[in-house]
Amino acid sequence: MAGESGVAAGGVDEAFPDDIRGEVSFGLEEVNEVVAGLVGAHAERRKRDAEIVGYRLGIGGEGPETLARIGARFDLARDRVRQLHTRAVGQMLREAALSRGQAEVFAGRYPVDGRDSALVRALLVETYATDADLAANELSYLKLRLAGHAQEDAKRIAGYVMQRIMAWQKKTNRQLAKLRDAEPAASTEIGEWAARVEWPGGGPATLPTTSARTVDDDDDGRGRFYLDKVGRDVGFDSALQARLLRTLNAADMVETFQEHPLAVRYDIDGAERVHYPSVAARLTDGRVVLIDVQPLGHVAFHVNRVKSAAARGRAHATGWGWLIWTGSSLGLPELARREVDARHEKSLGELVERGPVPWHEVRRLREESGLELLDFTALVLRNEWRWDRGPFRLTRG
Repeated sequence: MAGESGVAAGGVDEAFPDDIRGEVSFGLEEVNEVVAGLVGAHAERRKRDAEIVGYRLGIGGEGPETLARIGARFDLARDRVRQLHTRAVGQMLREAALSRGQAEVFAGRYPVDGRDSALVRALLVETYATDADLAANELSYLKLRLAGHAQEDAKRIAGYVMQRIMAWQKKTNRQLAKLRDAEPAASTEIGEWAARVEWPGGGPATLPTTSARTVDDDDDGRGRFYLDKVGRDVGFDSALQARLLRTLNAADMVETFQEHPLAVRYDIDGAERVHYPSVAARLTDGRVVLIDVQPLGHVAFHVNRVKSAAARGRAHATGWGWLIWTGSSLGLPELARREVDARHEKSLGELVERGPVPWHEVRRLREESGLELLDFTALVLRNEWRWDRGPFRLTRG
């Protein structure tokens, strides 16, 4: 293992591409599916501990949760949550029995003989593209260990990943004074988003002035920066979310905004959950749009579609527009119109009609036909199929 200390300062920004569509792949979903299988197996022995790991790593397709929020779920102190998570991951690794194919997935993406800088950059890109900064250390460590890295090497490289994320946050703070130079580009980008906004009838309700997210708003795992448009520090969970906030701050057509303005309740198979959409922005024409960050590769997960429907209904009832921001020039309208080989749709449709489709069937179809994950995502949305993740399951809606 090369002993270099991660990526150069400029490499941090390079790990955050302007458009994440290039990082949406079946390869990364294969990694997530294997991890989900390990968590599911652990749940048979220690259900609560496995749930803690699942919430922390975002196994079900939603973003990772803070230790504080997980603690509130289980009435535990955050340090106790951290202890239980660490113990559970250690047990999962000791008990892991990966198939040859599964082991090759990890070894190929995170090779034991890879240079530290290459591994750090790969993990940073994955973290950014999946909006998973809150659990970057834990996810990076787990992936490296499953790839065969020694415990100390995995800890060191995962630590470099977190160092780079924290360095980027500090660098971002220093750069904010220059953001006004980005106004034209930001306004152009927001102008492109505007075509995707679903607007209701009627006038908008007043924009809240405080966050509805209170349990973990000051969690030390979150980043913060001062934004002059609102005149205060604004918290964010990830670099992807920070990019959205910076764009809103720089765009001259945005008057002001409030992060996490609403608590939206939604139901998944009889279990009530709460979601805090990312930000509400008031435009200079007086309209308000509620915007939620959902990475491009995650928009078709069943849980995200359910919570999006609930948030959209809440936004429209409030007189606000609704927009899902994917971190890409591709939004939901573009995905819905995406041209997909008719043979792919026919083959996948036949599988769905026969009953629940397991992951190995989709993997086989991909290997035989070259089906891409964005095509798969488009077909799920177009046909209103149900895509559950952790473990994978594709069914009719």
